[in-house]
Formats: sequence, structure tokens, C-alpha cells
Amino acid sequence: MSFAEPVYRLIDYCSTGGVVMIPLALDSIVLWVLIFDRVIFFRRLYRKNMDLHTAIEHIRENRLPDPERYRGIVSMLVAEFISGRSGSVRTDKLVLDETVMRMEQLLSANLSMVGVFAAVAPLLGLLGTVLGMVNTFDVLAIHGTGNPKAVAGSISEALITTQTGLMIAIPGMYMKTILERRAGILKQRVAAAAFYIKRHLPTILHDTCAADGT
Repeated sequence: MSFAEPVYRLIDYCSTGGVVMIPLALDSIVLWVLIFDRVIFFRRLYRKNMDLHTAIEHIRENRLPDPERYRGIVSMLVAEFISGRSGSVRTDKLVLDETVMRMEQLLSANLSMVGVFAAVAPLLGLLGTVLGMVNTFDVLAIHGTGNPKAVAGSISEALITTQTGLMIAIPGMYMKTILERRAGILKQRVAAAAFYIKRHLPTILHDTCAADGT
């Protein structure tokens, strides 16, 4: 089988589905762009992570993590916190809480959009089904049952859009569940790291002031 044959089959499949196949294709493209964006982002946050002891050392020395060595979620928290800290324990705790909230929003970004585009696909498929059935009744009104080929074409249009919508929605919702689970794990790590850092903030500030001779 040549390479061109599957392409021709796909084109024929899309043309049979009618005009609704265009928004379905666009919906699928946007959906998987969002999914791959989140997959790559989460994967980076799982790798080259920083342990909590090293995080405390970086904060004590007011030293940003080396991006070549640390790229995980904890190092991101440390970098964000160091960039916004003030040197006061009370203020730094508020800065840390704000940093955690900001990172949680970042982790949840685009996940709701993944769900929206996955949910829209079967609705577009249903729209194609309705249009296909309308065409079927139009053919029956004009030709009656004497033109079975035309009737079959309209029914195919109705069924193909429904099938395509479900083919887009099912893996999309599955990936949304996986991504939400990964985001939840990362949020737990951020919260645990922030709690650990917050407990050590008075000691960190004391050590920093002692090192500066103040």
C-alpha cells in the first residue's frame, strides 16, 4: 500500500462528513496542542528536582537555583520566592503564600480549556448528525426511496460526524484526567515544600543576619 492511499482515504472520509468536519478538525488540533503543551510542561517539572535541604540552603544564601542543574517544581518555587522576598519573616511568609497560589494557578492553566474542547467535539458531532438527517429527509422528499445512494450518502454524513466527535472527545477527556492528576501531585509537592520552608524561615533569617554581622 502506497503512502498516498491512506491520505486519499482520510480526505474522502472528511469530505463525506460534510462541512462540520472542518470545525471538528480545528477543535482536535487546538485540543492536542494544549495537551502536548501541558505534557511537556509537567514533564519538565518532574525532572531534575531539588530536595528540601538544598532548597533551604539556596534561600539562606539568597542564591537562585542553577537552571542547568535544577528544573523541577521545588526549584521553581525557590526561584520565585527568592525573587520576591523582603528579609522580614512575616512578610516573607506572605510572599511564600502568594508564590504558592501563583504556581498553583500556573499548574492549572489550560486544563479547563482542554476539557472545553474535548466536550465541544461530541456536540459538533451531534450538529453534523442533525444536518445529515435533515439532508436525508430532503433527499427522501425529492426522490422518495427510489434513490438509495443519495439517502445512504446523507446517512453516512450523519454517522461520520458523530463518530469523529467521539473519537476526539474520548481521548481528550482521558488526557485531561491524567493531566489533572499530575497537576494535583505537583501542587501537593509545592504545598509541602512551602510548609517546610515556612517553618525554617526564622532560622534562615537569623543565620543570614548572623553572617552579615547584624
